[in-house]
Amino acid sequence: MALVDTNYPYSFRGALKLMRTVLALVAFFFFLHSQARGAYTALAAMEMIITALFFLLYLLKLDKKLSWLFWPLADVFNSVIAALFLLIVCLFAVIIKTNNGTLAGGVFGLTLCVLCIVDAVLVFRKIRFDRSTGSNTAAK
Repeated sequence: MALVDTNYPYSFRGALKLMRTVLALVAFFFFLHSQARGAYTALAAMEMIITALFFLLYLLKLDKKLSWLFWPLADVFNSVIAALFLLIVCLFAVIIKTNNGTLAGGVFGLTLCVLCIVDAVLVFRKIRFDRSTGSNTAAK
């Protein structure tokens, strides 16, 4: 049994996680450069770290080894909560637009919010599909 799922980064879900991580990094740097309030930078940094950890979880097949938690459902909750926080915080950043960096970070954050919703829907559909076939594997 291989320790690394080499196909995961090339799958749609893997690419989506990578895009979420990169967009969160870009938003983080825009908020950091604009010297925005701590909530903006903290949210972007947390989203980047948590999404990267979920990417590593699926890449290293730890979701199958750590079976004490149903990881796809945790992934859905993470995506939904991140989307809600990103929507609220990034709308404030776009509306208030203290400077151009805050505006750009808010726009990237809203784009990241859309990707979070897409990710949550894909994982949720995968969970429902696997449940109807009787399988209990992780969503890929």
